[in-house]
Amino acid sequence: MAEQQTIQYTQKDFKSDQEVRWCPGCGDHAVLNAVQRALPELGIPKEKFAFISGIGCSSRFPYYMDTYGFHGIHGRAAAVASGVKTANPELSVWDITGDGDALAIGGNHFIHAIRRNIDINIILFNNEIYGLTKGQYSPTSGKGLVTKTSPFGTVEEPFSVGELVIGAKGKFFARTVDSNIALSIQIYIEAAKHKGTSVVEVLQNCVIFNDGIHDVVTGKEVRDDRTIILKHGEPMKFGKENNMGLVLDGLKLKVVTIGENGIAEKNLLVHDASEPNPGIQYMLANMRYPEYPVALGVIRSVAGNTYEADVQEQIKSVQKDSKIKCMDDLLLSGSIWKVE
Repeated sequence: MAEQQTIQYTQKDFKSDQEVRWCPGCGDHAVLNAVQRALPELGIPKEKFAFISGIGCSSRFPYYMDTYGFHGIHGRAAAVASGVKTANPELSVWDITGDGDALAIGGNHFIHAIRRNIDINIILFNNEIYGLTKGQYSPTSGKGLVTKTSPFGTVEEPFSVGELVIGAKGKFFARTVDSNIALSIQIYIEAAKHKGTSVVEVLQNCVIFNDGIHDVVTGKEVRDDRTIILKHGEPMKFGKENNMGLVLDGLKLKVVTIGENGIAEKNLLVHDASEPNPGIQYMLANMRYPEYPVALGVIRSVAGNTYEADVQEQIKSVQKDSKIKCMDDLLLSGSIWKVE
């Protein structure tokens, strides 16, 4: 018998024949592009991919992928994705969601999928607004943001996605920017290879209802000084001159300049994404400009048992010790009565 040849996919193989109906300039186009370029690198047959979504602009995603997909209802993408993965652990399951879909109506499903460590990949488009329903503030909107539902500015404190993920016992959290295709591809590949729930927050731009919301840190002229791309095992350096870094000052992170006050590169923190204790990773995920640069890259990636693997193992254990081996055994077990 001839050996089965491995199929070499390209980005084109993952493009569906559907017209992409996002607004021109929307950051969603870049996310789609990056995902379609990342999947061929995984060596997984196309029929093993399933893209699940809820409701929102981001949730049109499955229509544009030439894979299996399911367009769910508002906030329930994580629930559906959890069921898909548990029923068929061989699938590579991707949950496509937005800040409103995942963190408001879908908040419970989101945190419990993470807590259970189900092996799904969650891509959370964070534009800090409800785009599809025309510009209401969302759970990640900054305090004071003026929107159609907060005409005098929202008085609510926003969620930090990374803080929420780590607080829900998340094992993998990463952050990228929609326009940074190269970084996004790398992160999606790492997320897919991670065994357990991976959450990737995408700082995504809504050109209609919240245009430029991330520009203060992602703008071309400022991004080098206001973001830091973390790489496992490497010093935490950033800046246009690559001369800024992070150190631990007591119980807090501190931004320093290499060459000043006796600070050398060897004094900088080295990123350890695999450290089980999330203390420093928690601080990195929560860094905000102007006090700190915003952290991009894989912030946390820790091994752990997955829900679906433990379920399968439990089933095998119960089956092995059970006296019930067939339907007749089940029907004739326990208290039974014979009707004459």
